[in-house]
Amino acid sequence: MDHPLLDLINARIAKAEAEGAFDHLPGAGKPLPPCDDPENALLNRVVKENGGAPEFVLLSRELARLRDELRETGDRTRRHDLMKEMSMMEAKIDIARKAHR
Repeated sequence: MDHPLLDLINARIAKAEAEGAFDHLPGAGKPLPPCDDPENALLNRVVKENGGAPEFVLLSRELARLRDELRETGDRTRRHDLMKEMSMMEAKIDIARKAHR
């Protein structure tokens, strides 16, 4: 079953095409840019355009925050806890990087 608005959408596209709305668009007649992951290209573009990042990037940011906190704290117990957390974070980053490839 088609979407109920499909006919309206197609009619508007045909009208715009007839009026030349698609003429002289940037990149017209040029090949599409290469894509590493064609199955997820649209999803990846939308995520990137909206400020999303791969998991390993987000984890790396958290690791940087932990390192900053480690530099600023003098409490030995807290430093020990931070170092354990950083070690776990590095392992998570490695796993996320491998999964991203």
